[in-house]
Amino acid sequence: MTPTDLPEDSDHLVECRLDELLTRREMTLAELARRVDMSVVNLSILKNNRARAIRFTTLSALCRELECTPGELFSIRAD
Repeated sequence: MTPTDLPEDSDHLVECRLDELLTRREMTLAELARRVDMSVVNLSILKNNRARAIRFTTLSALCRELECTPGELFSIRAD
């Protein structure tokens, strides 16, 4: 199963707030992808809450470029 095959109502409660952070920093997904050396497709999967995991190196790179903490990038949605 690939990340894009996951059902919309997956059982995890973690939400990615990448879209909000990009908007606040006036940065495009393509620019962030270039800065962290990731594909736009993989960042889009993360942004749209379809990712099932993230490497600490990826998380570190995102937080560095977005000047944020993991807690600002991710939140727990109320169910």
